[in-house]
Amino acid sequence: MTAGAASGRLRWLDGFFDRDLTPASRILIIAGVALLLPVYLTPMYNMTLISNQFPDGLELHIYASKIEGAKTAARDDLREINTLNHYIGMRPLLESDFSEFKWLPLAIGAFAVLALRAAVIGKMSKLVDVVVLFVYFGLFSLWSFHDRLFQYGHNLDPTAPVKVQPFTPPLFGTQKIANFTVTNMPDLGSYLMVAFSALLIAAVWHSARQAPRDAAA
Repeated sequence: MTAGAASGRLRWLDGFFDRDLTPASRILIIAGVALLLPVYLTPMYNMTLISNQFPDGLELHIYASKIEGAKTAARDDLREINTLNHYIGMRPLLESDFSEFKWLPLAIGAFAVLALRAAVIGKMSKLVDVVVLFVYFGLFSLWSFHDRLFQYGHNLDPTAPVKVQPFTPPLFGTQKIANFTVTNMPDLGSYLMVAFSALLIAAVWHSARQAPRDAAA
């Protein structure tokens, strides 16, 4: 690449990041932030375990700040799952062991504030910063959750009454583990966060598409 071409690209990037956000982009950002608010109240992840002993399935719901099992008058699924985990030597699922429950709600709130700040300032650079940070946050969250599943399935007590091979529950999808069929899937909270990122990307696209036309006018 020649010096002139490099200089031209730098000027283009400077101009791109300095563009003003369109009113439509700001509305998209605000709509995205509105979608983040229910994340505090809705499950982000759902785990279901089915076996001959539990044909109707045991359900575990993971929220941004807590973990709980489905409950009926006769059964608490989280308690049942922890009892089963004891027999195979797996640590019990305790909220106190999940550091994610401490920083995840704060991170979601921080992204809402940063997105609103970008809408108020109205500059492309501020919006792109939020998008890039949120992508990194999403990738780190997936890695952290996968590592958590790995640790729970591999750090088994060798003196446990029931011996099973170390395992990693699926991040997404269904897997046979011992006599259980385990299905793990994102829940509404995760879909809302994906929708938030999609609206931010749409806001970037809208302003990027409109700015040259506005400049030409």
